[in-house]
Parts: sequence; C-alpha cells; structure tokens
Amino acid sequence: MRVGITGHRGLNEQVEERVRAVLAEAVKEYDPGELVGISCIADGPDSWWAEAVLDHGGRLEVVVPAAEYRAGLPDWHHPTYDRLMALAADVHETGMTVSDSQAHMAGSEILVGLVDELLAVWDGKPAWAYGGTADVIAYAERQGTAVRILWPEGASR
Repeated sequence: MRVGITGHRGLNEQVEERVRAVLAEAVKEYDPGELVGISCIADGPDSWWAEAVLDHGGRLEVVVPAAEYRAGLPDWHHPTYDRLMALAADVHETGMTVSDSQAHMAGSEILVGLVDELLAVWDGKPAWAYGGTADVIAYAERQGTAVRILWPEGASR
C-alpha cells in the first residue's frame, strides 16, 4: 500500500502532539512489509508521517518539489530533512529549481500520482496560498485518489 501525506505546517505544540498521535495510530492500520510512505518531508505532518512509517517498518519515498526546496525550509528542520532523505528508498523530483507555490503543487501532484491513498492533516479550511493542503486534497479527489482526513477533534491552527 502506497500512502502519501499532505498537511498543515506551523502547528502549535499541543496540536503537534495530537497530530503525531493520530499519525502513529493510522500507521498501525498498514502491514509494515507492504507499506510505502510517500512524503515531501517538510517540517510538520510530512516528516511526522515519514518517521511513523519508518518506525513501523515501512519504506519511505520522497518527493522533492524543487532543487531549492531544502533551503526554503526552516533551518532547524534541516537535520530531520537530511536524515529522512538519507533513509529514502527512492526520490522523485519535479525538475523545477525555485521552491515556490507552483513547485510545491507540482510536487504534490507527483505525490498524488504515486499513492493509493492520501492522508491529509487538514482543518477543513481553504488553502492560505496556492498549493496548500486544501488544493492538494481537491487535486487528489479530481484524480480519483482516496483521501482520508486526519484532524484532531477541537484542534485549531
């Protein structure tokens, strides 16, 4: 089973803790020998899902939206990004250079094309910018990809 992730970045500590718990429960539903987690490994749910997949015994594939993508992530996240990238069984790239909204959406479109199911850490609200979580969900639904929303009850961004 190939399972991708999309979700909100910049969640506060309480929501982070709850989302990590939801992802830790969700990963248990998959056979570790069959599970391939696919992620752009940004800070937040992308990396938390990747870590949960690896901890569960699954494989990780990474989608890199742009050559400058890592540089656009927070400096404090670079060690996690580098560690997960080193553990990736495969890496998919868009071929784009600039890490902007168009590249992020292109990366998400590649991710959706690689998965059987998309997990979405989403509060149900519109995207703040093009390529946000709501846009990725809408794209997946248009493609006929199964989407499962994972958002802790009562949580807010």
